[in-house]
Amino acid sequence: MAKAPARKTAAPKKTASTPAAASNRETPREPVPYAATPEELEKFYREMLLIRRFEEKAGQLYGLGLIGGFCHLYIGQEAVAVGLQSALDGDKDSVITGYRDHGHMLAYGIDPKVIMAELTGRAAGISKGKGGSMHMFSVEHKFYGGHGIVGAQVPIGTGLAFANRYRGNDHVSLAYFGDGAANQGQVYESFNMAELWKLPVVFVVENNRYAMGTSVTRSSAQTDFSKRGLAFNIPGEQVDGMDVRAVRAAAERAVQWCREGNGPYILEMQTYRYRGHSMSDPAKYRTREEVDKMRLDHDPIEQVRNRLLELKVSEADLKAIDADVREIVNEAADFAQRDPEPDVAELYTDIYR
Repeated sequence: MAKAPARKTAAPKKTASTPAAASNRETPREPVPYAATPEELEKFYREMLLIRRFEEKAGQLYGLGLIGGFCHLYIGQEAVAVGLQSALDGDKDSVITGYRDHGHMLAYGIDPKVIMAELTGRAAGISKGKGGSMHMFSVEHKFYGGHGIVGAQVPIGTGLAFANRYRGNDHVSLAYFGDGAANQGQVYESFNMAELWKLPVVFVVENNRYAMGTSVTRSSAQTDFSKRGLAFNIPGEQVDGMDVRAVRAAAERAVQWCREGNGPYILEMQTYRYRGHSMSDPAKYRTREEVDKMRLDHDPIEQVRNRLLELKVSEADLKAIDADVREIVNEAADFAQRDPEPDVAELYTDIYR
């Protein structure tokens, strides 16, 4: 059996080399809906609306030829990133995800200007214009990147959790991946290692139902992704990923489970993307009626908007929030188009030699 490296700091109560318990599937605590205050609901609404408007603008810029390469929009999945990030400690906890990463960065509070500049390949971009849509990164914000290789971020996220375990702190790592990536072998190697050494990592499956274009019912023998960790004794739960309150409540349970030293946890976020897999995908594998029904019955932003109206927040106030968000996004787009492209000398920086 593989052994963890020797520690250089004081060991926590459970050492990284301690074998996994016979069973780790007990429920951390009974699910309780998150009781968001009106102020929190308004914050969720603003953050999700920022992602929606930003991604809509990114789609427009892509159509104008100002964004090159691939571009994967997060429209429809906003509640996942916002709900999960709201439960994290930004000073301690880290996040890593795949190539659908703009929404995660915005939910983390990163400046829309540097995100849009990265999308358009400009010098002020958060990855200096060299990463583009799929490879954004911010050590300052403990955001360890969007990753273009399907599933490759999962072992890296597990490694971030191992570093926390090694140092003996209570920090938690979130590793996001999709329903398509859930069938990659490296995901299960990560599950095994994480449970064996009780690593503080929340594995978040953003199940938007279609991977690159194949329904989960046609590609997965087990379509309940929260059960994918049972062979490794990792507990998990399915969550309504279109309801930001449900996401926040599940995030609190999972993060607490990990922070208390119980090992990894799996959250399957049942969500939906309204656009194609990428901007080049016409999404002909599903019907327009299906997409429209999801928008009408389950849209994450409309759900919060309706709750705010029930709480007597005025239409005028909600329109003011939308106007403010649109101004932020337009300023980001203008900034990105004015900013110069990277100097040619940047070709030789940030590389292995």
